[in-house]
Amino acid sequence: MPENSIKNWAVDDRPREKLLLKGNQALSNAELLAILINNGTKDKSAVDVSKSLLAAVDNDLQKLGKMSVKEILKLKIKGIGEAKAISIAAALELGMRRDVAEKKLEVFKASKDVAEYLQAQFKFKKHEIFAVLYLNQANKIKHTEIVSEGGITGTVADPRIILKKALENDAVNIILCHNHPSGSTKPSRADEELTKKISQAATYLDIKVLDHIIVSEEGYYSFADEGLL
Repeated sequence: MPENSIKNWAVDDRPREKLLLKGNQALSNAELLAILINNGTKDKSAVDVSKSLLAAVDNDLQKLGKMSVKEILKLKIKGIGEAKAISIAAALELGMRRDVAEKKLEVFKASKDVAEYLQAQFKFKKHEIFAVLYLNQANKIKHTEIVSEGGITGTVADPRIILKKALENDAVNIILCHNHPSGSTKPSRADEELTKKISQAATYLDIKVLDHIIVSEEGYYSFADEGLL
């Protein structure tokens, strides 16, 4: 057995035993990843392999969470093959879904709540997504629809499709939302023009655009909070 095998460590230093004894919070990111990848190589323990992986992504779990299995494999970390890359990708996806579930909205109360929900849902996306929340008179969210997905720099949202869905869902109010993969939350001129166009068209159908929220890893921008709606 290699001298640096986790099995040779003191019980308190073994990731699995440490988790059982001290709980999830006591483990470092490398130790948690080590549990996922299970074993290391002849020369490195699972924790060492995990540290190499984290170093390759600048110790940024957000960055790792955005990567596909193929992208993880392209890092060429010794000790991480396809099976381990799949386990890592699956675990990070579960974490994202848990975050989304915890922040799930049923009633719109404030832009901050919507922003947190959208950040949990879109923070690992590399391309722009435009979504719409459809609400009833009591601001209860009846339906959420991704109306378009685009490239890294933008997406196209058709006002006709957005308003047609509003009628289909008997929505009285709607909230427009999209993400900026670049990190900036500042709205573009196109964002402002689209918001105005949809808002004006909606009034003819007695539908109100309550907000247009832009989210990124850095934060969020609310048109309503900024007095633009």
